[in-house]
Amino acid sequence: MALLQFKKRDDTPTPVNPQVEAFLDGYSIEVMPRTAEKVENFRDLLPAGTRVYIAHIEGTSIDDMVATARRLAEDGYPVMPHFPARIIKDKATLADWIARYQGEAGVEQALLLAGGVAKPHGDFDSSMQLLETGLFGQAGFTRLHVAGHPEGNKDIDPDGSDKNVMDALRWKQAFNDRSDAQMALATQFAFEAKPVIAWADALTKAGIDLPIHIGVAGPAKLQTLVKFAIACGVGPSLKVLQKRAKDVTKLVLPFEPTEFITELAAHKAANPDFNIERVHFFPLGGIKTNATWAINHGGRSAVPANQT
Repeated sequence: MALLQFKKRDDTPTPVNPQVEAFLDGYSIEVMPRTAEKVENFRDLLPAGTRVYIAHIEGTSIDDMVATARRLAEDGYPVMPHFPARIIKDKATLADWIARYQGEAGVEQALLLAGGVAKPHGDFDSSMQLLETGLFGQAGFTRLHVAGHPEGNKDIDPDGSDKNVMDALRWKQAFNDRSDAQMALATQFAFEAKPVIAWADALTKAGIDLPIHIGVAGPAKLQTLVKFAIACGVGPSLKVLQKRAKDVTKLVLPFEPTEFITELAAHKAANPDFNIERVHFFPLGGIKTNATWAINHGGRSAVPANQT
C-alpha cells in the first residue's frame, strides 16, 4: 500500500502511518436515524463495505430504525442494528424486529446489549436473555456482537469490581463456542491506550478469546467529548480529557483520537496476536468529521467478506 495517499490544500503529500493504516482496515462506524438523515450521500464518506451500526436510543421507533437500515443496505453497507434488551417488550416484539430488519433491509448482523435504560420496559434485562431466545440463530443471523467494557461498568458492578462483567463474558464466550454465529466484543470508547491494552490482555488470560472491536470517539470538541464520556460512564481515561481541558491553548481545538489509535496500532504491529482486531468509531463530532479523519489516516480499505 502506498504511504503517501492524501494531499493538503497546498498539494503537499500527507504521510500516512502504515501501522495506523493497517489498524484502521475494516473499521466500523455508528449512526442514529436522526444523524443519518443529515447525510446526503454515505458513499461520499465511507469506504465501500464499511459496517455501519445503527444505535437504537430509547424513543426511536422501529420504523425509523428499519428505514435507516434499508437505506444503508441499498447503498451497499453491511448494517448492524442495536438490539437493546431493556427497551424490547417481549419475545414477540423481538421476533418482529428481527423479521422486519431481515425482510425489509436484508440484515444478518446485530449488536446485542442491555441498553442504557434503568428499568426494563418488558421481559428482557440483558443481552444474554436475548441470546437465550434462540431467535437470532433461527433467523440465520451470521454475526452477533455484544458489549465490552474496558473500564468496567458500574451499572453491572456497582462495587467497582469486574466480577459480574467477567461472569457475563464467560457466559458469552461459552455461547460463542456452542453456536454457529460469529461473535465479537464491541466496546465503549476510551481515551487512554495502556489500560485498554491491559484489559484486553487480561481477557485473553481469562480464556475470553472473542475478537475485540475497540470503541474510539471520533474527533469532536473537548466539551462534547467530556459530556458524552460522563453520560456513558467512561471511567479512568476521562482524565486524559480533563488534563487537556486545563490547557487553555488546546481548549478550543478539536480533540482527535490520533494518539490513542497510534499507540494501539503500534502495539498491534508488535503483537500480531493481540485480540483487538478492529476499530469501531463513535462519531461524536459528526459523521463527516469522523469519516474525513479516518480517510486522512489511511482508513480507506473495504471490509473483507469474512471480517471478524
